[in-house]
Amino acid sequence: MPSGTTVKGIWNGRIYRLERLLGTGANGHVYLAANGRSQYAMKLGFEVTDLQGEANVLASLDHAERGRPPFLLDVDDFELNGRKVPFYVMRVVPGMPASAYLSKRGSEWLGVIGHRLLERLSQLHDAGWVFGDIKNENVLVHDYGKVGLVDYGGVTAIGRSVRQFTEIYDRGYWSAGSRTAEPSYDWFAAAMLWVHATDGKRLIRLTETLLPQNRHPRELLKLVRTNPHLRPVETWMERAFAGQFQDTADACLHWRSCLRQADRDALAASGGKVMGWMTGLFAASLVLFVSAAAVWLLFY
Repeated sequence: MPSGTTVKGIWNGRIYRLERLLGTGANGHVYLAANGRSQYAMKLGFEVTDLQGEANVLASLDHAERGRPPFLLDVDDFELNGRKVPFYVMRVVPGMPASAYLSKRGSEWLGVIGHRLLERLSQLHDAGWVFGDIKNENVLVHDYGKVGLVDYGGVTAIGRSVRQFTEIYDRGYWSAGSRTAEPSYDWFAAAMLWVHATDGKRLIRLTETLLPQNRHPRELLKLVRTNPHLRPVETWMERAFAGQFQDTADACLHWRSCLRQADRDALAASGGKVMGWMTGLFAASLVLFVSAAAVWLLFY
């Protein structure tokens, strides 16, 4: 749809102006849309049932996660060339894909971003949903490591078959489990995100050379163990690939534990020479990265 196209809801009567295409998916297109001076993300769908299902998920999350601004703002149809086209309107999620953020700000932000992603997933899982289609493009990072998830087309009720997934992030592709929607499915995909974001070339080369019968998490762990960015969270990655956390809150705790150990190792390697304020933070048993990113995580 060209920029400047006007979309008027048949039922609610709200008028939006499409400004530009933000992305495409298996069941629709997402545009930046304006209503007056306000900007939103609008998804136009191909099938009413698919889009209504996504809107229902978003409405359910808004209800379950009270205390934050609602994500779903409008659901309606508009007429295009004599037929009704369904759409829904969401808040715009700011930021850039995780890999781009790490490239721009530095790999030391991995600890912050990883923790924030697990917190967001924990909220989803507690509400009874699995995100499903975790991938680089769907995890946006902004400001000081804040994480937003976009494209809820893969969100699936726990216990059902995952609705949408991306092959390279899928544990079924790596012979690591089923495609049943459960928290462990998201843990695996989150681990794959960090391999992809920090070691994409080697990961793609691996997928191109491995025979399907040889795809296994042990091949992924070889990448992790030879990746300096991921070595501090190696035990977390191993447990995520195997689905060995009690729940996502436990996954968060283990992530923090890995970072604390990395801090201790860094202190030992430097002879324990740290600034006074940093020593105070350790005495208070806070999680600390040797970077400004760590300070933000502690006090945000």
